[in-house]
Amino acid sequence: MPDNEPAAEVDVTKEWRATHGQKSAATRLRIFAAIAWVVAIGGEIVGIVLLRQHKFDHGNLGLLIGLLVGIAIFAIAGNLLWKAANKQDPASRADRARFLFQNQLGAIITLIAFVPLLVLIFMDKDMDPKNKKIAGGVGVVLAGLAVLIGVEFNPASVEQYTQDMNKCAAEIKANQPTTDCSPEVAEQAKAIAQDSATVAEATKTAANPNGLDVVYWIAPENGAKKSSTPHVFHLCSAVSPMRGKTVHQGSVTQAYSENATRITKQIPMEQKQCGFAAATPDKAATPQAG
Repeated sequence: MPDNEPAAEVDVTKEWRATHGQKSAATRLRIFAAIAWVVAIGGEIVGIVLLRQHKFDHGNLGLLIGLLVGIAIFAIAGNLLWKAANKQDPASRADRARFLFQNQLGAIITLIAFVPLLVLIFMDKDMDPKNKKIAGGVGVVLAGLAVLIGVEFNPASVEQYTQDMNKCAAEIKANQPTTDCSPEVAEQAKAIAQDSATVAEATKTAANPNGLDVVYWIAPENGAKKSSTPHVFHLCSAVSPMRGKTVHQGSVTQAYSENATRITKQIPMEQKQCGFAAATPDKAATPQAG
């Protein structure tokens, strides 16, 4: 995209998007959740095999209950990890099928990890009736608890975070306490506001005494909407790191939306290269470490 053409990405203060860090954290949490669920289902398979081998017909009640408890522990752990991942990178309500599946997957997996084994326990004609009643009752209670924890009653969504971001951005702009900012959007909104103020301070001129909210960054690779790794944004396209590169320009919030989330550390040098008057010592902006 040419230097004089504005970036096409939607301003993140109008449409929330998970940051690269949030997506990475969500991916890690989902991997750990999947591992926990695999262990839970593995415990169920062990229970089914032992049940079919008649290991619980006249004893080993403690072993069976231990398997049920183990299944519950790993199912619940997976559910909690999955919920935490959804808070970092939620689905959109616009995609109803994905929204429902992503938020209730924990409950679904928990049912898979319990129901077949419980059905076989209650249908086993060779198991001691007393042991069957105890094991079945414990299994039902554990399954109900795990499913309840797996159900997402108030799921996060892109739309909810968009509302939070809008409120947060409005409060920051008005210099009000950010009481409406959720943890998932507050830090991003504050970082955008601080970087915007730094850029405005660095770009003040006689013609623009309030400075500018225009920065420049290397375009995402291969025409992607967002860079796979965090990039630095600069005061103009004439600075050394931008030479020979495809450059996007826009507001700080637009830069963030394309994963250009690190402000240049060479502001005095870039002020000279870009033709901005150097900031006076008492007004010099100190950029946030990237």
